[in-house]
Amino acid sequence: MGTDDGRKAGHHERVDDDGGRVAKWKIIGPGIVVAGTGVGAADMVATLVAGSRYGYTLLWAVIFGIIMKIILVEGAGRYSLATGYTMFEGWRRLGRWTTFYFAPYIVIWGFVYGASAMSSTALPLAALFPQVPLIVFAVATGLIGFLLVWFNHYAIVEKVSAVLVGLMFLTIVTLAIIALPNVPEMLGGLVPRLPDDPNGVMYTLALAGGVGGTITLAAYGYWLREKGWYTPKWMQVMRIDNTMAYVITGIFVVAMLIVGAEVVRAAGVTLSAGDKGLLDLERVLEERYGLFVGKAFLVGFFAAAFSSVIGVWNGVSLMFADFMGRMRGLPDGHPDTRTGGKYFKWYLIWLTFPPMILLFLDQPFGLIIAYGVLGALFMPFMALANLGLLNGKHIPAQWRNSWWQNLALGITAVLFVILGVYQVWNAIT
Repeated sequence: MGTDDGRKAGHHERVDDDGGRVAKWKIIGPGIVVAGTGVGAADMVATLVAGSRYGYTLLWAVIFGIIMKIILVEGAGRYSLATGYTMFEGWRRLGRWTTFYFAPYIVIWGFVYGASAMSSTALPLAALFPQVPLIVFAVATGLIGFLLVWFNHYAIVEKVSAVLVGLMFLTIVTLAIIALPNVPEMLGGLVPRLPDDPNGVMYTLALAGGVGGTITLAAYGYWLREKGWYTPKWMQVMRIDNTMAYVITGIFVVAMLIVGAEVVRAAGVTLSAGDKGLLDLERVLEERYGLFVGKAFLVGFFAAAFSSVIGVWNGVSLMFADFMGRMRGLPDGHPDTRTGGKYFKWYLIWLTFPPMILLFLDQPFGLIIAYGVLGALFMPFMALANLGLLNGKHIPAQWRNSWWQNLALGITAVLFVILGVYQVWNAIT
């Protein structure tokens, strides 16, 4: 990567140190982990509900949301490759306020998300094997995710994610095809318009902003480093990888919208709140298409949920390890800040074991409020931070934002700020 002196000079003279390998894109890269991690049970329910309430009216919002995520993640990847800085290192250069936000966020987020992810992954398994208590599956999936990440390196995470993404993609897209989408109505959904609903504007923003991940977007730069893509020559490869990740995510989400519009709406059912809404869908599918289709959907549900566990357990642990390394003044690439390092394992333990307490207890009200508020602010934080980083003096001029990239990122930032304020208000009230 270059010396500290070279880093202070702005990275205009960064030299590849990978033996001169040609930058070749492969179908499986960090993007596949982003695709698997970014779509969880909550995203599936939100899209199903949108389809059941509004049909294809918000199809344009889903596509717009995917484009926003491509812009955000491309910026994170471009910054990492062009400068050699990690995302947290870049955020720190914007001021100490980023540390004051990120430190409590990553701690509280991990505690609450750990319980949520384990519970989500357990739901389809408990539906497939009702004789086993849900809590057993929740603890087991957390432990399996823990062991996969603890004892293996990034390459294993990538391969497991590829299998899970393939499974969830095949299951849900096949289901959408079986549901026989109304193509003319779908094409009408590409025209931007809002639902005839008092909360239509905010629901549209929430759907566009919520699909495709939050904190894991920032983990992309860390996965690039783990993959061995860490200099500007990988820029085009990164852009292809990132775009393909969100094409996969987009197709998956549109498939869920089709199922909501054609299956849930036709059945006239109201899905339960939260992840349990997917179990309602499983019952509808069994009644309409038979036992096999209903059970196959549960397999896809499990794949989507467990891919998020694997991705978060690895990616956010890498972010925490980097955060701790920067706080302790450790040099670039120090073993404690990488996969399998001391701080990586600390956060992996934090994600897995303390949250198991929440599986047995009602989640504390104050903790949920803090989780909701800090989480609502993350996307505005990342969008605004990207604007600062991608126009700053630390990134070589050739990789800084163009006017149209600033415009696109500015629009994305404004929308996420509006959505963040709305979500904070909801969390508090």
